[in-house]
Amino acid sequence: MNITTIKALDGRSDHVVCMDCPTESVASSLENMMVGNNFLPSTCCIFKTPSILYRHKEEAYIPNAFSFGPFHHGKPNLTETEKIKSKYLQCLIARSHSPEARLKQCIDVIKEVEEEARACYAGTIGFSHDEFVKILVLDACFIVELFRKDANLVSKDEDDPVFTMSCMLQYLFHDLILLENQIPWLVLERIFSLTASPNEAKSLVGLTLQFFSNIFSSDEHSIEPHLFANQEIKHILDLLRKSLILPYSGEDSQHCLGWQPFPSATSIKEAGIEFRRVSSSSILDIRFRNGILEMPSLLIQETTETIFRNLISFEQCYPNCSPRVASYVILLSNLINTSKDLDILCGTGIIDNWLIPEDSTKFFKALYHDSYVKEFHYLRLCENVNGYCHQWRSRWNAFYKHNYLGKPWAIVSGFATNPEVVAAVLPFWDDLSLFFLPGGPDAVQRLHGSLQLQDESWFLRLQMLDGWAVPLPP
Repeated sequence: MNITTIKALDGRSDHVVCMDCPTESVASSLENMMVGNNFLPSTCCIFKTPSILYRHKEEAYIPNAFSFGPFHHGKPNLTETEKIKSKYLQCLIARSHSPEARLKQCIDVIKEVEEEARACYAGTIGFSHDEFVKILVLDACFIVELFRKDANLVSKDEDDPVFTMSCMLQYLFHDLILLENQIPWLVLERIFSLTASPNEAKSLVGLTLQFFSNIFSSDEHSIEPHLFANQEIKHILDLLRKSLILPYSGEDSQHCLGWQPFPSATSIKEAGIEFRRVSSSSILDIRFRNGILEMPSLLIQETTETIFRNLISFEQCYPNCSPRVASYVILLSNLINTSKDLDILCGTGIIDNWLIPEDSTKFFKALYHDSYVKEFHYLRLCENVNGYCHQWRSRWNAFYKHNYLGKPWAIVSGFATNPEVVAAVLPFWDDLSLFFLPGGPDAVQRLHGSLQLQDESWFLRLQMLDGWAVPLPP
């Protein structure tokens, strides 16, 4: 007799079931398990967050006020907002000539794709066909109506809590981007197409991107909806990820195996590299050229951690999904090690920080913990920046520009008190000559005397620096 212990599969419960199972029964059970396809269907795109990621910050993966789809439907803390959803459904169907007929049409179009929609969810959905259709119809109608109201395509009620209570929109910005809280895009598309007015010009993609226009950056930029024309969109979270990837076609956009650490912002600045904020449709569009690191502005706000965590979770779960967002987060976590690093990026406008500086400094570090990143999409960028930082010339130039440019007496003082510096620098005299103005051989003689160099070879080398920039004190 064998005793089998079964633990909760989602990793979020300590519930344990112990069963006495005869060997024959176990064998029969295993044989049944091996029948058929044991893998998730290829259509799966909505997942429960893996417990290895979920444990780091649970509140980043669960809804605050609104449930969408089956995973969180019916939870006690989310039932009050069902009234708001039903009100939006009523507003949507009320604009048709026959609200009752329009409601039946909404139900029918979702029934047609119910099996396809159910296959989008990983795991078993514990709702009947009718219950599942009801959930999808109510949630999809609410989301479509929300986007139209936000774009002022339809009127808002004066007592609408979504637009009169500040917390409601904040709840929605959080709850709509959760991986576990998605509904299939095909469901949204069918409700949108069915309820669109004849003169409605904006697409569902356009309305969605408009609603989330400031989720990554406070810069005003628009992404052309035609970029998504041939894209198979899975859900809202997938659309937001694609909105970062499609506009960006840099040299690191291709698969890059391997990884290389990236210097901190402080180290980069000390190496003479300039940070420059650039305008781009994607925060992923980071480039390095001619000693300048170009980065689009990133807005750090309340939803920033939530969106990055859920995008990374999607990349970890969806088959053959490249870790584009995870690569960006890894790069940022290397770039921001201290509050000084954050100050540098904030000072150049690359980071637009709405949080407490201490929180912003450390939160990038924990975003990708326990994530598996096989392809690092900024490898070439790292190689180029690291190569530049390791060049002696760039470090020398940065040091003297910062400490001595415009301070000629500081140059003399540095040499007069540090003979070791002379020994190290003279082999690179032509680099030094860039910083000096003609001063004549007398200056060299006086420098030689002040340093009391006995070795004639040192004097000969000093003579090579015939173009001293600075008249020495008498």
